[in-house]
Amino acid sequence: MASNTTAGSSAGDLFQRKATGLLRGWSVLDGFIYAAFAINLLTLGLYIFSFAPFIPDGSLIYAIILSGLYLVFQAVTYASLIAVMPRAGGDYVWMSRVLGGGIGFVLAVTGWWFILWHWVPIYANILNIEVIVPLATIAGLDGVANFFGSPGGMFTASMVVAILASILISLGMRTYARIQKFCFYGGVLGLVIMFALLLFNSHAAFVGAFNSQAQDLYGAGGNAYQQVLNAGSIDTNLGSLAFGPTLLLIPMIVFFNLWSNWGATLYGEVRGASDFRKNIYAMGGALIVTSVVAVIMLLLFAKTFGWDFYNAANNAYWGGKGPISVWPYPGLFAAFLLGNPILQFILVAILSLWFFGWVGSVFLSSTRVVFATAFDRVLPEWVAKTSRNGVPYYALALMLIPSIPISYLYAFGNNFATYTLDATLVIAMTFLGSAIAAAVLPWRKPEIYNASPIARYNVLGIPLITVAASLFSIFLVFCLYEWLTDDTYGINNPSSLVYMLVLYAVALALYVIFRLIRRAQGMDLKMVYDEIPED
Repeated sequence: MASNTTAGSSAGDLFQRKATGLLRGWSVLDGFIYAAFAINLLTLGLYIFSFAPFIPDGSLIYAIILSGLYLVFQAVTYASLIAVMPRAGGDYVWMSRVLGGGIGFVLAVTGWWFILWHWVPIYANILNIEVIVPLATIAGLDGVANFFGSPGGMFTASMVVAILASILISLGMRTYARIQKFCFYGGVLGLVIMFALLLFNSHAAFVGAFNSQAQDLYGAGGNAYQQVLNAGSIDTNLGSLAFGPTLLLIPMIVFFNLWSNWGATLYGEVRGASDFRKNIYAMGGALIVTSVVAVIMLLLFAKTFGWDFYNAANNAYWGGKGPISVWPYPGLFAAFLLGNPILQFILVAILSLWFFGWVGSVFLSSTRVVFATAFDRVLPEWVAKTSRNGVPYYALALMLIPSIPISYLYAFGNNFATYTLDATLVIAMTFLGSAIAAAVLPWRKPEIYNASPIARYNVLGIPLITVAASLFSIFLVFCLYEWLTDDTYGINNPSSLVYMLVLYAVALALYVIFRLIRRAQGMDLKMVYDEIPED
């Protein structure tokens, strides 16, 4: 779909070439699985839940339910944008066509390109605490476990993340889809085994297993279970709805469940992407299913671990207290119930498939944003080149190469990790830009909107996309305000904010420089942003 071209020009003249060169290698099911990995319950979810004791009066379960239900508006917003413009580049394409090229470039490049370099060590930390350290501990490889708790181990894990993600992406979308399906179905099997262990074992059985394994694996003496309770004791709220504190817990929870739209930049490569309902099933379905499973998981934790113990273990870890110094990974705790180190190793290894199915997302979605800016001829044309299997390999290199020094600074720099605290905030700002674009799209681009399949969906005479996007924008503004004003969330650091502003300034400088270069070459980028690229 393309709008009318300006006299004397055609869409083919404006863009880097007539077709993107990307392949429609994914089905809607692949999009669902990718979204499920993006809001990854077993990796990112469990990690974020461990911060819940910082707002102890809030109900973690109700915060998950309320945020999950509200974020359906996010899924509707992005499903609508995809149905109108199912193009590679997602947020960048929508914002640049609706709000203007400069806004689209700066927000998307900062939020999808620059900031994802900084997510490599964040992924690496999850790899360490949920995969490498638990497996090494079970295997008796204390030296390995200790190394990956050091700066050198963090940098090594970061390189594993960056290189593995690059390899997976370089295989092409079809092969990537097969690999993520294997990891998804295997990970679900591990989750089922974990749930069965929690369901069919008693609290007393877990206390005995924990005390035994804590002594064998960590050298904890005496009643380690009680030591954890004593070290991290905190009054927490399992199910009673204390609305105010629970509302304040939601900006913490969205560090986990804000990402159902992570694959939106890829929908130029998804078959049937113009089908609004299928997009809802993919993104909204992943969000709802993950939220339901998260609630079931927490109820099982309360039954078998004990709710007080689960929160005390997290609180003791973040407070640097208790008989166990490593992060309290619930997957490993469930494996304690098996009593056999071989079976424990196998279960934790199977659960690690949730990480390996997720790892490629650190670069995959971002490569399409980088690609799209080059396809529009903002960045140099060579960035938009693709391989025979549709991989934008130069865009991938622009994700991989800068992530290496960033990871080094994160691991060994004195304060650099602090600079990355606002990494989520920057992405949320990009989502807010797309939400605003979605809200005004029926008026800013009426010819495109009216020709789309979502034009018939209205709420009291107002376009559904406008209603959903407005409600999602309110949610994002609330989260942004809380993150910036409340120390509890740990991201309103002045140094980090300044660093992020520098990244925005660099993006703006790039846009201005390349726009001036194109103008000197006789090309007005405004004409590009009046067109929709062909796939």
